[in-house]
Amino acid sequence: MSFRTPHPLHPLILDDVRGAQKMLSGVARVTAMEGSRYLSSLVGAPVHFKCENLQRTGSFKLRGAYVRISGLRPEQRAAGVVAASAGNHAQGVALASALLGVHATVFMPVGAPLPKVAATREYGADVRLHGHVVDETLAAAEQYAAETGAVFIHPFDHPDIIAGQGTVGLEILEQCPEVRTILVGVGGGGLVAGVGLAVKSVRPDVKVIGVQAEGAAAYPPSLAAGHPVAIDAPVTMADGIKVGRPGDVPFAIIQEYVDEIRTVSEDALSTALLLCLERAKLVVEPAGASPVAALLSDPKAFQGPVVAVLSGGNVDPLLMQRILRHGMAAGGRYLSLRLRVTDRPGALATLLAVLTVVDANVLDVSHVRTDPRLGLTEAEVELHLETKGPEHCEEVATALREAGYTVIG
Repeated sequence: MSFRTPHPLHPLILDDVRGAQKMLSGVARVTAMEGSRYLSSLVGAPVHFKCENLQRTGSFKLRGAYVRISGLRPEQRAAGVVAASAGNHAQGVALASALLGVHATVFMPVGAPLPKVAATREYGADVRLHGHVVDETLAAAEQYAAETGAVFIHPFDHPDIIAGQGTVGLEILEQCPEVRTILVGVGGGGLVAGVGLAVKSVRPDVKVIGVQAEGAAAYPPSLAAGHPVAIDAPVTMADGIKVGRPGDVPFAIIQEYVDEIRTVSEDALSTALLLCLERAKLVVEPAGASPVAALLSDPKAFQGPVVAVLSGGNVDPLLMQRILRHGMAAGGRYLSLRLRVTDRPGALATLLAVLTVVDANVLDVSHVRTDPRLGLTEAEVELHLETKGPEHCEEVATALREAGYTVIG
């Protein structure tokens, strides 16, 4: 659903973004633009990745943080800065502060991925763990700022932050001038607001579309209401866009410059992450893969050429492991089933022989003989198999039925 409406006032103009681009020269990388043949074939038009996962600190966040801190007065720099983040903004503020010689204190959620916490500390920031969602962490950081005089560096709700993030949009226009659609992941809205303002100011014909996780989608109800609306307890694996309330500053810009906000499921996010890894050889975190999830969910909905912004690549290896398993299951690469067999010597070997014929790899076997639901001569076998996709799953199930087995789940 499109919510694009004109807004008479907004805090930024194109010159602000161009000024940020000059400021970031030699600091932020001009990240690569990579084509995706697989997605291009699905969409029916060229699809490119804007690889901000390869940016310094592993995400676009350095851009806005550096512009914001650069603009502080000498007495503000002397007081230090404080930020709150699940990880990417934390690292951006930590590195920007180190480059500018400013002391940084960063509040992170208790469950923040360990690699993000470690990297933030390595950039020189004082890390404090507080709260379980970004909104709680933000409140703690704002309180610290009030008590100490440190300057609060908001992750998305400030014009300088948005101007810095908007440089991603200028780079896209330079690297892919024929672009017709740009997809951007959305949490608080700083990145999509900056990209929308920069792109639409130069190329109003280009569609800018934001993508949110279904379990943390605060923008659709907010845009429908005409003002930011908080949602209770956002839930998603995509911690980088797990924000319960849109920022006031980006909200006004998004109303004017962003064409549409879409939502994607957790299954789509994990499948997109797996695709980036397998097909593009790119490590992307779930938030960064949200534009790819939107393409996979409805590939014919977008006019090409399409640019999907891979906004970050900072993902905990343990979370990556779980997400990959989830993505493989969503993509039909795992099959779990239960069947009844006759409880006699060699019965399990006979069952496994059927699976060998259809080339299904057995990951785990559970063999139950004592369940009261079973007959005197019955046993129940639970199998976890690695398969080659949905068609192969159906082939396996059919082969088992044809061999006389009763598949009960």
